[in-house]
Amino acid sequence: MNTPRMGLPDRLADTLSMPEQHEYLRRAFSRRGLLRGGAVAATGVALAGGTAGAAAATTPTLVTGSATSTVHGSLVAPFGRHIAYGADPRTQMRVSWQVPLPVKKPFLRIGRSPLDLSHRIPAEVRDLFTPTGIGKSADIDQYYVHAALDNLNPDTTYYYGVGHDGFDPADAGAAHTIYSFRTAPRTHSTRPFTFTAFGDQNPSYTSIGLNALVQAQSPAFHLHAGDICYAEETGHGLPGDASNYDARQWDSFLAQIEPLSSRVPWMVAFGNHDMESWYSPNGYGGNEARFTLPTNGFDAASAPGVYSFVHGNVGVVSVDANDVSYEIPANKGYTGGKQTAWLDKRLTELRARTDVDFIVVFHHHCAFSTTSSHASEGGVREQWVPLYEKHQVDLVVNGHNHVYERTDPVVQDKAVRTLPIGGTHEPTRGGVVYVTAGAGGESVYSFPVADSYEGHEDAIDSVPTYWTGKDGQVTENVDWSRVRYTGYSFIRVDVAPAAPGRTTTLTVRALAATGAEVDRFTVSRKVKKAGHGH
Repeated sequence: MNTPRMGLPDRLADTLSMPEQHEYLRRAFSRRGLLRGGAVAATGVALAGGTAGAAAATTPTLVTGSATSTVHGSLVAPFGRHIAYGADPRTQMRVSWQVPLPVKKPFLRIGRSPLDLSHRIPAEVRDLFTPTGIGKSADIDQYYVHAALDNLNPDTTYYYGVGHDGFDPADAGAAHTIYSFRTAPRTHSTRPFTFTAFGDQNPSYTSIGLNALVQAQSPAFHLHAGDICYAEETGHGLPGDASNYDARQWDSFLAQIEPLSSRVPWMVAFGNHDMESWYSPNGYGGNEARFTLPTNGFDAASAPGVYSFVHGNVGVVSVDANDVSYEIPANKGYTGGKQTAWLDKRLTELRARTDVDFIVVFHHHCAFSTTSSHASEGGVREQWVPLYEKHQVDLVVNGHNHVYERTDPVVQDKAVRTLPIGGTHEPTRGGVVYVTAGAGGESVYSFPVADSYEGHEDAIDSVPTYWTGKDGQVTENVDWSRVRYTGYSFIRVDVAPAAPGRTTTLTVRALAATGAEVDRFTVSRKVKKAGHGH
């Protein structure tokens, strides 16, 4: 006998595609649609004198309506501020925040001084509605607000405050609500900078401490490699997971990261726990309400976590590994191969740019990891690893496995040389280095062999592990697992640009929650001749 799962019989839940599951749930639980919006087009006037166009609709199921309030705006304070780059970090920034109740005429003020926030920019409200029956709460509305800033000056600090009718950050007594950010440097800048990364974080005491350590590194931007906050506990991307869902966890998470994300672009990739099937055909409608990411991927409407940007001499690419995952196949193949074709094209473009020396790719599922929980994803190996090798990608950052692990340079699933702690990798010699940085706050995993990290090295030539392919798990013994650490951690990446003809470096350090260094290696390249950038 088939027992109903969210009103969906098991036989259907196991066979319907995610779009079909979404359509079923939309009809079953609709109340003004699963996504409702009070959408005001974000005009995003920038200080250099230009204006941005209207923001695109966030999902096909978003319907517009007026944002009205029965509570005076003076009693409603914004929270959960988080910023992100646009496609051009030198001139574009996206600012997002939350309000606990509907507000009228939300806006952002911006200026070159905290005492002069004369530029006022209308903002867009995205009202995310989660009905009773989806998750652990009764009907819940979450109000996310977004403003687009374009035509900014490169390498410039701006101050901003967010508000609405009844709450103005420029008013006396509201100085504590003013924040700042800095745009990316001009093309061919030789100024050093730092960025940070981790994956798999949740609202917790551990995460708060780790975020404070990240903030202390003064990063130019931060990469979150998926499984952003675990509001969806099960992680299978199926409608039957909805009983474990808690939309309110997003409120806690965004409030938790605000001290960092309000000042540092928080660039996310999507993991398996970020597929919330009841919100949109591909499970990303909720995240489209919460985040505004660059729209320069192959299809921002259906794959919002696929994009790229350039900061200094580093090109960064985010891709959605749910599209190629054998282990968790809810979204497998949803782009019909378009994402992989786009990735090949974008890596070609970045490698050809004279202002880009290093290419960093980040996504959730690991091509190379040896934990006892997920290990390696065969779909990433099949579809993307050949592209990473073809284009000499300098660093691949993953989450999914809740550990720190770093490989030697790998070609065709084998280490081509040893990269010891403190060593230097030259990508022109061949091989790609993969870093798993998935110990951002969720409970840590274990390895089948002993940890081996700085000050506690236990080198092992062959590690027994497995990868997941179309026929399930395949055991293997690997020679590429160089550093393994099971404590909470993140990575700090220090970039030292250089003049044409000289050597530029990208130094990766893994830092534990204690602040101790557990790994360090350097990627080194000769700088190309100066050109026109892109």
